[in-house]
Amino acid sequence: HARLARTGIAPLTADQGLALFDTVIADTLSDQPTTQIIASRWDTAALRDRLDNGQPVPAVLRSLVRPSRRQAAPGEPAPSTSTSTSTGATGAGTPGGLAARLIGLAETDARTLMTDVVRGHVAAVLAHSSPSDVDADRAFSELGFDSLTAVELRNRLNAETGLRLPATLVFDHPTVSQLAEYLHRTLAPAAPAPDEVLREALDRVQALVESDAGGRARVVTVLQAALTRLGGDVLDVGVELNQTSDEELFAFIDSQL
Repeated sequence: HARLARTGIAPLTADQGLALFDTVIADTLSDQPTTQIIASRWDTAALRDRLDNGQPVPAVLRSLVRPSRRQAAPGEPAPSTSTSTSTGATGAGTPGGLAARLIGLAETDARTLMTDVVRGHVAAVLAHSSPSDVDADRAFSELGFDSLTAVELRNRLNAETGLRLPATLVFDHPTVSQLAEYLHRTLAPAAPAPDEVLREALDRVQALVESDAGGRARVVTVLQAALTRLGGDVLDVGVELNQTSDEELFAFIDSQL
């Protein structure tokens, strides 16, 4: 009931259901019956809340409501779009916003943030009063997820991350911890290895200095100083840097990479 209420679906009383049933029967027996009939009761306030909080609303229902935020008058500061909920779910506000928040965070802090975000949304989907009620290492199936709640969580995370995540998300990554790890890898991929960065840089530099004798000499000086800073064992390989030609130095670097 709580999940359906969040999507804007309101319950029908017995009297309302029977009245709608009578309407359908009468329509079916008429000379020009309606092509399709949907018996439903919509909570427009809940639908509007979804719009206001940046959560998806099915296209067929969007004409029922409009966002409640008042447009700022000329020269007036725009209203804040940040939101908070009792579940502790952390909103990104705009696609990619969460990825921007991860930039500059230490690895541990970034993983903690991502776990908190996922736990917050899981708590909201399962109608828990607090994200702390959600065990990050317990399987979603044991927490009470089914196919509908799995899709709702996917939709919430789509809005949070700006990604297009698969409907099988909670089955592919069956705990909060595993799902948070997957999202962290996707939004903040690991930095390239130092040797890969150096190899790419050397390829670009070598292409630039091939026809520039003066520039080549300056680059060699910088490389010699860098090799010395990186470790004295460089000289143990039998290459005396101060006595090598440019070609020998580049050949030595290529062999070490």
